[in-house]
Amino acid sequence: MAKWTAKHEAPEPLEGPVVATVTGGTILWFALFVLQLPFYGWFADRGLLWWVWCCAAGGVLGLIGIRYVRGREAALKRHAAERAAQDGA
Repeated sequence: MAKWTAKHEAPEPLEGPVVATVTGGTILWFALFVLQLPFYGWFADRGLLWWVWCCAAGGVLGLIGIRYVRGREAALKRHAAERAAQDGA
């Protein structure tokens, strides 16, 4: 059996407003959690409490994601500044 090799080079990753995207998603998860709280009993009666707690978990994981992508953005900026300093020297 022959080893598979790629026929073309992988594209560059897409860059965009990553911090804003993750922050927006986190806000959305928390908003959905808060909007479902008044219906907690309805969800409990039907065995669907996981919907409520899924939104809470999405919000908490989003907070971790915000910290991660902010650190990534800072590292990318530091790297670009170091590279510019090396090119200028």
